[in-house]
Amino acid sequence: MTEGTGESTNRSIQAKVIAEMRGRIISGEVDPGAPLSELALADEFGVSRTPVREAFKQLQTEGLVEIRPRVGTFVTTPSRREITELFEMKELLEGAAARLLAQRGQVPEIDRLQNNLREADAAVARDDREHYAKLVGEFHDLLIIGADNSKLEAHYRTLMNQLAYSRLVKTSLNQPGRPLQSGREHHLVLELIVEKDGDSAEQVMREHVRASRRALMAGLPTPGSESSVDPASAL
Repeated sequence: MTEGTGESTNRSIQAKVIAEMRGRIISGEVDPGAPLSELALADEFGVSRTPVREAFKQLQTEGLVEIRPRVGTFVTTPSRREITELFEMKELLEGAAARLLAQRGQVPEIDRLQNNLREADAAVARDDREHYAKLVGEFHDLLIIGADNSKLEAHYRTLMNQLAYSRLVKTSLNQPGRPLQSGREHHLVLELIVEKDGDSAEQVMREHVRASRRALMAGLPTPGSESSVDPASAL
């Protein structure tokens, strides 16, 4: 094996470890605050400890893990303030995405969003919150893709990784009446996008994100409570 081939293989291994660990954290498979064992992960992936160590460094840059020298590596537990700040950025990006999508006209993402809402309405009707939560994530994802702005999408992906949104949205939707109201808000946003009313679409989308944040915060442990060290543990 040449030196160049070896370096390429190492990068590929490291990329796979990063992608796998990122996916576990974002999906909630690994709990916030949980310790991550460099040795155990190296054994699991069948690699040396070096790519795992490098993966930890990358995930720390993304805000997903915290490396504490001489202590260990832990999945990041966002504070209420950090969640609020991340949602403020989410509001800005998704509002901009709604406006940009409205300017594009009848693109494929519009049809996919309409299909998403039909399926979401059915999920709400049968009180299938698990499936509805997935459809909520898909709705927001389609909105970002439909904006057709690579810079906006890149920032959004980083933001959503730090939020571990798939966990947080379930807490939001556990609030009484929130799934039904969330669906209505999605419908209104899409109606404005189809009407090419970008300014109104942006405003309503931002209001929707704020409403989601309020529902989420209502479902999180209060500061000082026994479980407040892990604000996402109840998700």
